[in-house]
Amino acid sequence: MRLTEVVQHSGLQRPTAHRILKCLVDEGFLMQDAESHHYFLGPLIFELGLASAPQFNLCDICRPSLQRIAEQTGDTVFLSVRSGYDSVCIDRKEGGFPIKALTLEVGARRPLGVGAGGMALLLPLPDDAIDEIVRANARRLGSHSLTVPSLMKMLRRSQRLGYALNDAHVTAAATTLGLPIVNRYGHPFAALSMAAISSRMPPKRQAELVVILQSEIEMIEGALEQVTRP
Repeated sequence: MRLTEVVQHSGLQRPTAHRILKCLVDEGFLMQDAESHHYFLGPLIFELGLASAPQFNLCDICRPSLQRIAEQTGDTVFLSVRSGYDSVCIDRKEGGFPIKALTLEVGARRPLGVGAGGMALLLPLPDDAIDEIVRANARRLGSHSLTVPSLMKMLRRSQRLGYALNDAHVTAAATTLGLPIVNRYGHPFAALSMAAISSRMPPKRQAELVVILQSEIEMIEGALEQVTRP
């Protein structure tokens, strides 16, 4: 981001935002490109990630499921996690179908509710929590061709379906669907989602893919229960 974008999204005054950014650069949390003046994550973020790594690696636990889903369906499957009011893609596996729908890069961050993975993370939440998240992200939805009403319309439809479905926004000619992964307390912290060209996603096949996702998520949640047991 440029300084002007940080000011826009944070609501901070420009001098305050600049002072904070300069401090973060000095400490190694951020870097700034000398030519474009864009700010990027710095090396200390990586070091903190290593220091705070949990006792289990979610990617390692989920990767066999991603592999099986991709092989069985031929489509691309994604693993996303919740980070505050955002979702972050942390892994993906491409299927064998020749036309790929690579709607997310590993490391991509989006507001919760954008894309099937981000929407899946909202599905189990109570209405007040959803309202808080959507309000907080309202200004950022426009860059993803969404408004609060259009997002809520898709979310309510997904709640009726029982799975997140995105067939109209973010990536043209692609359809994505997803389901949440919840912890022992029922809180959604991760999601599996799938993407394919829209012609491969008629309602009948959506239902078949949801069954496949549900089966793998049950295994993932069982494995997580074992490694996170107090």
